[in-house]
Amino acid sequence: MAGSSRNSNTLVVPQATQALQQMKMEAAQELGIQIPADGYYGNFATRDAGSLGGYITRKLVQIAEQQLAGQR
Repeated sequence: MAGSSRNSNTLVVPQATQALQQMKMEAAQELGIQIPADGYYGNFATRDAGSLGGYITRKLVQIAEQQLAGQR
């Protein structure tokens, strides 16, 4: 599928799309990273992508830990 833009990341909970987008925007703002306005990440710096992904992962783990702690 050369040339087509496909995303292999499938959300387990599709309704979470908006929340994840919001988290991405907030993380980028906190890190001082400019998100491409057109949504194309092909020219996005690898360092910025890694920083953003790592930050979001840490936040998601933190949220999960808080939820698990609240269930016990």
